[in-house]
Amino acid sequence: MNWFSKKTALQTETDGRVLEDIFLESKPEREACLKHLSQVMDSVERGAVLKLHIENFKRLNQVFGYEYCENLLEQILTYLKELTGKDVYHYIGVEYIIILDQFTQGQAYGLTEKIAERFDRVWKINGTDCLCSAQMGICSYPGHADSPDQMLKCLDLAVIKAEDGGPNQAVVFDSALQKQLIRRQTIAHYLKTALQKEEVEVRYRPTLNIDTGTFTRAELYMRIFIKGLGLIGSSEFLPVAEDSGQIRAIEYYALEKAAQCIFGLLEAGCEFDSIALPISPVLFLQEDFLFEVKHMMEAYHIPAGKLALEIQESALIMAYLNINVTLQQLQEMGVEIILNEFGSGHSGISSILDLPVDTLKLERLFVWQLETNPRSRSVIEGLVRMARDLDMTIIAEGVETENQVQILTEAGCNYQQGFYYSPTLEKDTLLKILGTSLTESQQLLAAEKEKMGRLSESSSGNFKKNSV
Repeated sequence: MNWFSKKTALQTETDGRVLEDIFLESKPEREACLKHLSQVMDSVERGAVLKLHIENFKRLNQVFGYEYCENLLEQILTYLKELTGKDVYHYIGVEYIIILDQFTQGQAYGLTEKIAERFDRVWKINGTDCLCSAQMGICSYPGHADSPDQMLKCLDLAVIKAEDGGPNQAVVFDSALQKQLIRRQTIAHYLKTALQKEEVEVRYRPTLNIDTGTFTRAELYMRIFIKGLGLIGSSEFLPVAEDSGQIRAIEYYALEKAAQCIFGLLEAGCEFDSIALPISPVLFLQEDFLFEVKHMMEAYHIPAGKLALEIQESALIMAYLNINVTLQQLQEMGVEIILNEFGSGHSGISSILDLPVDTLKLERLFVWQLETNPRSRSVIEGLVRMARDLDMTIIAEGVETENQVQILTEAGCNYQQGFYYSPTLEKDTLLKILGTSLTESQQLLAAEKEKMGRLSESSSGNFKKNSV
């Protein structure tokens, strides 16, 4: 989950009550924290900063209730103050910042081990036990960061990295993460002018209908080329755009491109089901989102069912009710709703039953594991059967091998997408592909794959075929 998602996850309805706007509530605390950070970073003393993020707080609210969790946060804050003897700032929501002046990096890491050990045990609130987990990031100063804002970015990246290790982990911001941060900053800087200079390339992933043997769908895909970094796919640059506040402009740009594509396909008399656009959950918080979608549909005369918007299942863990209402309104406008990452476990089956969803897209990890884990076949078969029983369309993405095709087809997955069938295509090429069979388009697709291979080699390994 990226930085924005963590913050958004705090603003959810729980146990009949709505958490207040934590950003406004904690403003004085944040200002005090930033002031203290600025002071210690300007001094000649060495030290470290520790950030702690509590995981799965929404779930805790659902199980124990708002008041219980407020008491839990206060108990954690008291514990951290007593343990460290330092100023602990309840920075935002379920995040704490501890300024460890005159601490070495080793001392700070030793402190995280004690904190992790405490989070391995239950917290007791009013006689009721609760077990929660935390992720921690450490950044020492001076060194990697030269301002409080830069320090917070370093800590954010360290916490996100800690998530990869499981619950109650700590990661020290080091030179490897510094390279990642510089890469993200380079991408963010590039995105500032990329739209004006028309340097965001829009392509499309076609999807094969196994029942008819023809390409009937496509999904919009974006990529950018940055000198020194190579080709950067949307899976990498869109999270950066979210964090840097540029996602709205990029997504609305993509929305218009998708609308233009649909208009062109209709004008050409092409037979197709829909063109899909992956949507960031950030857009669901924009007041003009529904207006923009409606405007594009009207401006480009898009009939019901031809525009599809795709949302990740992980987005449902934040602002669920807001997203649900928006999805219902989109569906009433004639927009097909696709839920990506189906089977990832981010949301319960009950949530999926309540959502106005038309199409499910399988978590691509299951497709990839068909090559290495025989048990994944049973998972695939179960998910496909569930989708079909719910009368929903199901799509498998990331299909790359004959073995995957065979298992998916036998399981009844009637829509498949991936490099096995086609790389991403320019709009003009897509026009030639949609409505044709795999056999009819074989020569053209082979040429596109060869072109993609040459491009991949020229990008010095920055662009992998499974990302196109």
